[in-house]
Amino acid sequence: MTLVGRLRHFNLEDRTQMNYSALAAGLLAASLVSISAAPSRILAAVSNSDAGQSQSIAGFGPLDPAPPSGITVDEIVKKFGQRESEFNRARDNYISRQSARVQTISEDNGRPDGEYLQVTDITFDKQGRRSEHVVFAPQNTLQRVTMTPADFEEIEHRLPFVLTAEEMPQYDISYLGRQKVDELDTYVFSAGPKTLVKGKRYFQGKVWVDQRDFQIVLINGQTVPQDMRKGHEDLQPPFTTYYEQIDSKYWFPTYTKAEGVLHFPGGGGDVHMKNIVKYTDYKQFRATSRIIYDGQDITNNRAPDADQNKPDADQNKQSAPPANPPK
Repeated sequence: MTLVGRLRHFNLEDRTQMNYSALAAGLLAASLVSISAAPSRILAAVSNSDAGQSQSIAGFGPLDPAPPSGITVDEIVKKFGQRESEFNRARDNYISRQSARVQTISEDNGRPDGEYLQVTDITFDKQGRRSEHVVFAPQNTLQRVTMTPADFEEIEHRLPFVLTAEEMPQYDISYLGRQKVDELDTYVFSAGPKTLVKGKRYFQGKVWVDQRDFQIVLINGQTVPQDMRKGHEDLQPPFTTYYEQIDSKYWFPTYTKAEGVLHFPGGGGDVHMKNIVKYTDYKQFRATSRIIYDGQDITNNRAPDADQNKPDADQNKQSAPPANPPK
């Protein structure tokens, strides 16, 4: 985010479809929220602060720094990366709705004094290409800051963080221990970039990985580096993203809360920001399975011995849309 007058506007909207309940006061001017993940798989939340203190928060057990049993840390990281890569490919076959709200908060009364809203449907066109369609964008009231292209990237790519096997070599990943988060048993890691490459931004913070699914279920951190150059300031507050199990298979990012005071150098002043982004209505648009016959991928063809007057039943079978996540 930059101070007003530097870059283009950004419209945002908040659309509530899941019940998020407050757990406790935040550790960095942020509230805590919780979400339902799946039957018997409930995920709590952590404030936008040093999540290492999370064991003192309701829903979080103590962090056990002892080495994992029955599996090595290297094996966990390898499985974790492979699973995230698999999920990242599968996510490209889902449509969804993305809604976001960006607010500036008055230091006088703690209430919003400016807001942008936008809700966008992520769909596919007739050629199967991903497409974004804005369905609601009221007039903005932000006056103290404006959104930058980096903020668009933040919402679409970095807040819903995925750490694939292909991206892992760019990160220093350290095992911190095991922790119970509500009913989930998780491995906890710290992650940050090994080297800052010019023009790229990275996640830096803590990652909770489900011990059974080897997927991210919660992250807490900040995008780095922050651009502090005078006249080019581009800052983002720390954030927490929560993930929810969709189709009883993958953990999808569903809710992000980012809050903090942005300190603009060079006399720009401080701006208290509060951002909420929700990723909802996930539905599978196309199947990801393949049909292999005699060593060849014939997914888009009829089986060689199939009746030429009948379509292949498996190829024309469409997956039913996923049930709505539990409230």
